[in-house]
Amino acid sequence: MKKIFIECCVESYDEARLAEKKGADQIEVCSDLRNDGLTPNLQLVEKIINNVSIPIKVMIRPRIGNFYYSNSEMLTIRDQITNFKSMGINHIVIGILDKNNIVNMDHVKKISDWSAPIKITFHKAIDTSIEFFGDIEALVKSKRIDSLLTSGRSRTAETGSNIIKKVINNYGREIKVISAGKITNKNLNAIHKKIGGTYYHGRKILGKLG
Repeated sequence: MKKIFIECCVESYDEARLAEKKGADQIEVCSDLRNDGLTPNLQLVEKIINNVSIPIKVMIRPRIGNFYYSNSEMLTIRDQITNFKSMGINHIVIGILDKNNIVNMDHVKKISDWSAPIKITFHKAIDTSIEFFGDIEALVKSKRIDSLLTSGRSRTAETGSNIIKKVINNYGREIKVISAGKITNKNLNAIHKKIGGTYYHGRKILGKLG
């Protein structure tokens, strides 16, 4: 089996340390994972940066709910990015749609300009886009996105495996396609056999953390 890249989603310092110990290649730091993750606390991220040696991504999502952000919410996003950037974070995770559930490319470009040279992962907001493949193509062509997190428009990576595989086949040479959606240490190998990807993401991808 080819080497796979494990990204573990964490919301505390202890989880971050344990994820590293258990062999995560990278962690994504969030708060409120019960609601699919929000922007984490600055002090928490600083503590993790100072004590964890593997690469760290930070979620930028100012509120629960949809991914259509007002102008004032965009300013909040800008301020959050600025704070993490000054701290030395070099990879953020965002997802941004318009009111019609299509990726808002103008806002993607703004976020990219604010965060440069930080890398960007576009998260599972893509799965709620009504122009799923067209929006992925637009993101790839923009050359502003490093990675795409997707469950293949499904609740789980397993049920969305055929679509994830298609995304990898179509765009995997131009963007990192990260499979996500209820991936655990128990089903990772079976899902990898179905998808054949390189990048996998999960809260329990290394088992329960703590």
